[in-house]
Amino acid sequence: MLKVVGIGAGGWSDLSGTATAALRSASVVLGSRRQLDLLPSEVTAERMPWPSPLLPALPGLLASFAERDVAVLASGDPMFHGIGATLARLLNPSVVAQSGVRVSDAALGYHLEWEVIPHPSSVSLAAARLGWALAEVEVVSLVNAPVSNLRRRLNPGRRILILSAGAGTPAEVVDLVHRAGFSESDISVLSDLGGPAESVTAWAGVAAEEISALNIVAVECRGGPATPVVPGLPDNSYESDGQLTKREVRAVTLATLGPAPGELLWDVGAGAGSIAIEWMRAHPSCRAIAVEADPARAATIETNAARLGVPGLTIVTGTAPAALTDLPSPDVVFVGGGVTTDGLVEACLAALPGGGRLVANAVTLESEAVLTAWHGKLGGELTRVAVQRSKPVGGFTGWHTMMPVTILSVVKP
Repeated sequence: MLKVVGIGAGGWSDLSGTATAALRSASVVLGSRRQLDLLPSEVTAERMPWPSPLLPALPGLLASFAERDVAVLASGDPMFHGIGATLARLLNPSVVAQSGVRVSDAALGYHLEWEVIPHPSSVSLAAARLGWALAEVEVVSLVNAPVSNLRRRLNPGRRILILSAGAGTPAEVVDLVHRAGFSESDISVLSDLGGPAESVTAWAGVAAEEISALNIVAVECRGGPATPVVPGLPDNSYESDGQLTKREVRAVTLATLGPAPGELLWDVGAGAGSIAIEWMRAHPSCRAIAVEADPARAATIETNAARLGVPGLTIVTGTAPAALTDLPSPDVVFVGGGVTTDGLVEACLAALPGGGRLVANAVTLESEAVLTAWHGKLGGELTRVAVQRSKPVGGFTGWHTMMPVTILSVVKP
């Protein structure tokens, strides 16, 4: 039996009776050295610090204790960015009994019963200390992510709680918030929540050398620019050499692509990366791979992705279709350039699973002819988008017509 026990900075005295009973009855307790040191002598189990690196060793470690009662210590709520969530992915629970005990067939190769005994998360404690309604707060984890992940969450009036990677994270957060134009924001550092050394301090009063590694940064956004959450960011949001899907066409293209949570997009011929970036901004779980032949443009995509808060965008520098080899299978493919390249559309269609979607844009007559031919073979929808923007004409104003764009959208049978 495996029991995952949440524990906070307050240690043993803050645990529930259920949690203390689980630890007393265990023959082995796994956890970080800091967590293991929180246990009193009455917990007589063998104490086993986590190996490093943890993930490769975890299956074998659990298998070695298969016949024993094992307790795993987790920080706060084990299922909130914790070891409990990692174990859930490993154990692949197939049954959840009313008792809360989960039975798993697992990657381990045998049945393992396990149970989670949660403790208040650091985020719950932070919201309580600040008097913030937790349901209205955005939570961002920077434990294993770059600080630029925070950028797309910044909007006037938003309250954000940031899980830090260590004592250096608050300064990185403050720097990003100020560079993004939100220098009027209220920023606090909450350290060692629930423990005897707990502190809640406004950033202006924080001594950098005294920041605990166990901290959360609270940001109440003020004074900065509003960033739209729907597709179609202003063109000047991007650096580009002109190879950019313009705002109006981009909005229509993203609507046609129809990003859904968890889906993976290939953006082939990515240019400035705007389609892949706004695909990922649609939902935190949306993933994308931008394929771009020009190294300078690939570097620009990386800059744009970080600036717009999706540094997790994967960038592949190479010419399609050769560059598509060995990439993870996509749910959706967008071809923004190069549809006239021999074998490109065929390779994209071959990579898609049944029910996968392909969207391709064309500006020239030659590329439009290719899309028309594919429409004749596969069906789907052809859409032509023509946009006019106003511009000065002498002392007056007239319409400037942008090049029309033809969009093919098909679903693979």
